[in-house]
Amino acid sequence: MSELLKRFEGRVPKVAIVLGSSLGSFADAVKDAIRIPYGELVGFPVPKISGHAGEFVVGKVGGKEIAVLAGRAHAYESGNPAVMRPVIEALKAAGIETLILTNAAGSLNPKMRPGSIMMLTDHINQSGMNPLIGSHGDENFVSMTDAYDPKLQKALKAAARAEKLKLHQGVYVWYSGPSFETPAEIKMLRIVGGNAVGMSTVPETILARRFGLRVVALSVITNLAAGIEGASPSHEETKREGAKAAMRMKTLLIRFIKDLK
Repeated sequence: MSELLKRFEGRVPKVAIVLGSSLGSFADAVKDAIRIPYGELVGFPVPKISGHAGEFVVGKVGGKEIAVLAGRAHAYESGNPAVMRPVIEALKAAGIETLILTNAAGSLNPKMRPGSIMMLTDHINQSGMNPLIGSHGDENFVSMTDAYDPKLQKALKAAARAEKLKLHQGVYVWYSGPSFETPAEIKMLRIVGGNAVGMSTVPETILARRFGLRVVALSVITNLAAGIEGASPSHEETKREGAKAAMRMKTLLIRFIKDLK
């Protein structure tokens, strides 16, 4: 039995969710919860960025056992794109099969306004980093076709329809951060096919696929990206707008988890 599973008190969740900036309130929806600070779990990085609690929660959502990671560590905090690898490995060892990733992101499309929710259909890695660099073995040559599971995407769209929530779809671009992108960079990303930009998620997706987990991901749009309608993003704006959209995200996720086969 894995060390993480021993902390679950007999519960065996198959689904885990990573909560992005200011989405930590979702953890409050977990019933009959066990709460474990990251600092008590071997290999779990303690987030140093506001808006990330750094707490592992196990309990029920939508009638199903689920593991909730309230907060993540980012590559820009240490320069290590594999900072979440011990976490993903621990989830796999504990029997997790499906990983739901969430994040806060800037919109590259002025029609996708702050407060919107976007389902990731694909991603572009503009960071120059990869969490598998330095690993050895053929299993690291991971196919990223359908990195975001088509069946899970279909289920997420069905959940949005059932809750009468507008769900955008698009390509997420990973920039390393922590500085925001320049207007010139944003112009380039729009040209190459990006729809939203952020500083997380992609390394976790790569790691999850490396360890055989199914992935689905959502962005809360917290701002228009730099230069669009004169926008100049800030971390305070990201936290503020993320908190405003948290209830809609919570409604969507609870329905998705409840209906998940």
